[in-house]
Amino acid sequence: MSLDEYFGVGETTVLGTHLFEPQAIKDFARKFDPQPFHLDEKAAEKSVFGRLCASGWHTAAVWMKKNVETRMDTEPRRWTGPDPKPVFGPSPGIRNLRWLKPVYAGETITFTRTGVDHRPVASRPGWRLLTIRAEAFDSTGDKVIEFDSSVLVQTEF
Repeated sequence: MSLDEYFGVGETTVLGTHLFEPQAIKDFARKFDPQPFHLDEKAAEKSVFGRLCASGWHTAAVWMKKNVETRMDTEPRRWTGPDPKPVFGPSPGIRNLRWLKPVYAGETITFTRTGVDHRPVASRPGWRLLTIRAEAFDSTGDKVIEFDSSVLVQTEF
């Protein structure tokens, strides 16, 4: 098995779905993004969104939860390479974050990840930087969020 195969380069993995319920939207917003259109239906009706919608950060956080729950080393990508199994480390960050469409209360969103590429990290021998394309879609197939996520992976021990 190659690292490309293990990392799913060029392959899209469905991470699962999440129903954005009104109370959960409000709870998240109270803690992390207390804007009126995330906190109150009446205020949301008067906003540009027209109704209660989830914070973009809420949508991104659910992607991360789904990504961690759907580990890279689950079937069909169980590591069968000649070396020890790669170990996932921390993320140095994300790029190109875009919230493309509001996620309204009551919507079910489908989250995906696509392996983009990986390269050696010059300053950390034995480590690679894996880039993943993160996306989520509403029930009509419209994309609601996208970003590029990076993660450090130890491949040599």
